[in-house]
Amino acid sequence: MKRVFLIVLDSFGIGELPDAAKFHDEGSNTIRATSTSKFFSMPNMQELGLFNIDGVDCRDKNEKPTGSFARMTEESQGKDTTIGHWEIAGIQSPKALPTYPSGFPKEILEQFSKETGRGILCNKPYSGTDVIRDYGKQHVETGDLIVYTSADSVFQIAAHEAVVPIETLYEYCKIARKLLVGQHGVGRVIARPFDGEFPNYKRTTRRHDFSMFPPKDTMLTNLKEHNFDVIAVGKINDIFAGQGITEYVYTKNNDEGIDRTLEYLDKDFNGLCFINLVDFDMLYGHRNDIDGYAKALTSFDNRLSSIMDKLKEEDILMITADHGCDPSTPSTDHSREYTPWVIYGKPVKENMNLGTLDSFSDIAKTIVDYFEIQSDIAGKSSLKDIIK
Repeated sequence: MKRVFLIVLDSFGIGELPDAAKFHDEGSNTIRATSTSKFFSMPNMQELGLFNIDGVDCRDKNEKPTGSFARMTEESQGKDTTIGHWEIAGIQSPKALPTYPSGFPKEILEQFSKETGRGILCNKPYSGTDVIRDYGKQHVETGDLIVYTSADSVFQIAAHEAVVPIETLYEYCKIARKLLVGQHGVGRVIARPFDGEFPNYKRTTRRHDFSMFPPKDTMLTNLKEHNFDVIAVGKINDIFAGQGITEYVYTKNNDEGIDRTLEYLDKDFNGLCFINLVDFDMLYGHRNDIDGYAKALTSFDNRLSSIMDKLKEEDILMITADHGCDPSTPSTDHSREYTPWVIYGKPVKENMNLGTLDSFSDIAKTIVDYFEIQSDIAGKSSLKDIIK
């Protein structure tokens, strides 16, 4: 019985890509920024080879890392969650998903307002916490929906749970999802519920993402078609719109994501457990909170040993990221960066530096290769290089 545990440390970039200037991300380096904090400590990842990866120079290298490792290049034209995860799963996107730095077109919002029966507030890029601070009171008084976006390809709807019941908010998101197709096919429509009293509104944990369907087969659909289990932890199920998933569980934060991962390590299954840990990005990267990001990385590293201890004979653990989100730059947006790929398990070679690889999708190709599946998804398999 083979199992792969693929953990995405959401936004944990390791240095600017060669085309970073095209995305206004010159100098971005999430790992270096977080390593400047006194709260940064990742001895378990150091043991596996994180700081031996090409270009990573913020901590001492390990003389004899216990894992294999690589620096991953994003081939797709984007730096958002959807594009990054799709590429990890074997889809390269030559065209970026649409973004709306000036807000959404009038015709989209008019149709959305008509179908929901509610007015619209904001309609511009905004911080998720700032938008409820600035528009929350008006929303509560009028019932109008707060619609906003970011540098990502997202249509976000914020609403107070006492004004718009959560299931109604989800229905509004489904309406938006049906409208946002073709040239306006954003990666995600996101429900952003909040509660509390003015001026102390707070977002609740009942966020929900409504994603586009992946345009091609992924390693997830390949695995499912060959009767392997595909378990999604966190927002993975939403990112892939349920395609190729056989079982899923949502999580409120990183700790719960790790708890669920540890539970699946104790279960018998044959296939992939795909985990997203979102706090790095959502709580700290976008808020330019260096110390908070560092503490979250340290907390993950502290619990990593528990994950490693539970691995069985044929289990492989892979740790990567989907983009960067450097908390030290003036920008609060994602950053165009390389990502790490750290691989560990009893079948995996120690101290194997794969160098700099061409695409995140090499991860997908390696995973389907491990399960002996012939697939035409993007990427090149590194299986022969990392298996003992």
